[in-house]
Amino acid sequence: MRLINLIYGDCRFQFKYGFYFVYVIFTIMYISLMFFLPLEWREKAAAVLIFSDPSAMGLFFMGAIVLLEKSESVLNTIAVSPVRAGEYIISKVVSLGIISVIAGASISLAADTDNMLIVIMGVFAGSALFTLIGLIVAANINSLNQFVTSVVPVEIIIFVAPILYLFGYDNKLMLLHPGCMIMSMISGSSDYILLFMPALIAWFLFLYEIARINVFKMFQRLGGIKS
Repeated sequence: MRLINLIYGDCRFQFKYGFYFVYVIFTIMYISLMFFLPLEWREKAAAVLIFSDPSAMGLFFMGAIVLLEKSESVLNTIAVSPVRAGEYIISKVVSLGIISVIAGASISLAADTDNMLIVIMGVFAGSALFTLIGLIVAANINSLNQFVTSVVPVEIIIFVAPILYLFGYDNKLMLLHPGCMIMSMISGSSDYILLFMPALIAWFLFLYEIARINVFKMFQRLGGIKS
């Protein structure tokens, strides 16, 4: 029940600050763009758009979310409440994942991408990946400029390999890179998904633990003492 209340609270917070409105506008813009592209370009264009925006939303906005929560004393309240770092993280992953999946699935449908179930799984996986990384960075910053500066090298590491993979550099070992595996799923491909899924799960477990440690330390700095 505590986790459900957290997710509900995060969804309300995101609605209050216009996340849903912004992504309605972005989704309409991206879908409109799809209809101006040649049919043979649409699937790859949709994959790039989804990977670089709806899926990456957690990376782009996490700094602002955490700073807003600090400025409104939301984090201070959470830090001294029974809420644990893991619950806080899961709430962020799920609440942002909802927006990402709605926007990403809509764009993918407009591009007539095959295997929508795989696409939806890929969009949510991408959202979770970027949200975890965004939380790791956001838990250690004090200003939005500091967050933006910190995520630039992260963006390069995460984005370059998947773009290369999508556009033809398809060495299968690149699927060990979490971004490449997610890009493959977002583009509707189920090839090698069973073979490389354990590696993707291992990445998530690793990033979740790093995020949990950093969020826990942030709670401690704000006055929390729980594990």
